[in-house]
Parts: sequence; C-alpha cells; structure tokens
Amino acid sequence: MARKIRRGQFHDNHDRWLISYADFITLLFGFFVVMYAISSVNEGKYKIFSASLTSAFSNKLTHAEHAQPVNQDAALLKYLVERRDTARLAELQRKQQEFMQNIAKNLNRVMQPLIKSGQVSVTQSNRGVVLDINASALFKQGDATVQPEAIKTLSDVAEVLRDGDQSIEVDGYTDDIPIKNALYPSNWELSAARACSVVRLFIGHGVVSGRLTAVGLADNHPVVPNDSAENRARNRRVTVTILAPVAEREPAAQQSE
Repeated sequence: MARKIRRGQFHDNHDRWLISYADFITLLFGFFVVMYAISSVNEGKYKIFSASLTSAFSNKLTHAEHAQPVNQDAALLKYLVERRDTARLAELQRKQQEFMQNIAKNLNRVMQPLIKSGQVSVTQSNRGVVLDINASALFKQGDATVQPEAIKTLSDVAEVLRDGDQSIEVDGYTDDIPIKNALYPSNWELSAARACSVVRLFIGHGVVSGRLTAVGLADNHPVVPNDSAENRARNRRVTVTILAPVAEREPAAQQSE
C-alpha cells in the first residue's frame, strides 16, 4: 500500500549555494591559470629569439653600410647598354678593317708595275697601311723635285686616298752619306723636302691638306744597314702611311650626343 507523503515532510536545503560557489571558484581558478600561462615567458627561448633578431638586423645594416641594394632593372639596363656598345664597337672595327684592306688592295693594284720591279711595297699593320716607295722611283739623286714620270704614279695613289678621311703621314728618308749644298745643308732638309713634295702633289690631286703630315727623318730608321751601295739605295725612300682610325672614339662620341 502506497505510503502517503504528508505536507511539510521535506525541508529546503539551505547549503545548495555551496555547489554554485564551488563551480564559480573552479572557473575563476582556471581563468587565472590560463592568464598566467599566456603571460609566462620562457626566458631561454626569449634569449634565443632576441639573439636571432639582433644578428639578422645587424648583418643587414652592415651590408647596407658597405653596399647599396642592387636595383635589378638598373643592372639589366646597364648590361644591355654594354652589350649594345660592344656590338657597335665590333661592327665599327670590322668596317674599318675592311676599309683599310680595300685601301691596301687598291694601292697594290695601281702600284703593281713598281711592286714587280721591287721599287715599291705595300704592307698592312695595326698602325695602318704602309706604302714604301724607293726614292729612285720619284727623284734624282740629291734632289727633291718629283720627276715627270713619277707624277702619274703619285696621282694614282692620291686618287686611292682622296675619298677617305684617315690621317696620312709622309716620311722622307736618306742614306747615311752627308749632303751639303746650297739647297740642302744636310740630309734633314733633303728628306723633309722630299716628303713635302709628295704632300704637295697629293693636295694638288684632291687629298685634303688637313689629313696630311710631312716629316723628314734623314738617315734615321734604315731598313737595312748602310754598308753597301745597294743597301743605301734601299734606305733612300719615301713612306706613305695611311693611319688606321681610332675605333674607340666613335661610341664615346655617340653617347655624348
């Protein structure tokens, strides 16, 4: 038989608040534990991290003090400009070399009879094209007047040289036997007069005078020792040098424009 519960048999528990209070304290403790964990610093790891940052920034500053940062675009542009200038210089040198070779070829053509007789030679070097003419093909012995039969020869040379713009040196040479007369007190005057005679003839046949230089060198720089009549005859000569252009000047001039 069911037991009846009478009114007022159960009483209210006045200690129930302790449960809520205990839960609150537990949560509060957990909160402070988390806050402590977040704010706690591992001193060892902090020192390692700090040292790494200091090293990284100090190296960066050190490099910055000794070298400016490289601008890749500027470096590329500089490289392309240098390549362009190198290619331009190489092309210019090729054209100049070809031009000098053509001069040598044309001089060989117009001077062929004298080359065969051994009175003329045409050579090419880094300095330019050298036309060496024996004095006997141009002058009488002890004289600086170009002989009529030599005028045609030198006029052909002038025609080859007329259209260029290269500088031309004309050097006169003698043997070592001294000369002394009213016109030429020494070999210096004779060699210089012969060089000037060739220069005047070139100018008269259209070569611009500003390109020409006349030099008398007397018996200096003989091609063979002056120990025989034959060798002395070889040393009496006029040398015409067509100077090779200075290729390096062209790119610098173009950059300054």
